[in-house]
Amino acid sequence: MADIRREYSLGGLNRADLDANPLAQFNQWFAQAASGSRWRKIGIALYKLWHAILGHVPIDVNTMVLATVDQAGRPSTRAVLLKGVDERGFVFFTNYDSRKGRELAGNPGAALTFYWPDLEREVCVAGAVGKLSHDESEAYFKSRPRGSRLAAWASNQSEVVADRAELEKRWNEMAAKFPGDVPLPPNWGGYVLHPERIEFWQGRLNRLHDRFCYTRQPDNSWKLERLAP
Repeated sequence: MADIRREYSLGGLNRADLDANPLAQFNQWFAQAASGSRWRKIGIALYKLWHAILGHVPIDVNTMVLATVDQAGRPSTRAVLLKGVDERGFVFFTNYDSRKGRELAGNPGAALTFYWPDLEREVCVAGAVGKLSHDESEAYFKSRPRGSRLAAWASNQSEVVADRAELEKRWNEMAAKFPGDVPLPPNWGGYVLHPERIEFWQGRLNRLHDRFCYTRQPDNSWKLERLAP
């Protein structure tokens, strides 16, 4: 799971191309996502088929939505990548100074959502988040591609940046600073969400979906109940 990764190369986004109204911009992106060209759809279908034939992992299968809450009780969400699951819980990595890092520092309560549309399945997880050890974070960091490691140094995640040129300049500066090994940044590392509740949803006909919820008990056992859809 920790080795699942890909480059994002389908396009870019320029400030000049953005609508002044964010809702109009959303509708534009939604329309593109909902329709797309016939050839693009055929290309995506063939791409998925080819990967299935080769036995490759489906694209972004480890993507999950992470929900956190700030000190004023305002929630925020973003997609992050799951990098491991063990008896402790669900593992992911990020910049500790990012918005999610700051919110987790103030309120460790968080939730995750996985959605696999091809299987019509969803998994929702809730619990408290804690940091991984420095050694575990460093071990994972060293497994990342060099470019990603440099980006962790170059990007002050969630902070305002003037333009893309500034980001690329900073990345090049880090590449020159670390011509060999790229060390773990002091403000970057792993978290694990210790689950208290895990719900499994399977889509069914007539909206009579199957929902089962596991709730952790005081003795660390799990109570399993069916929920109404």
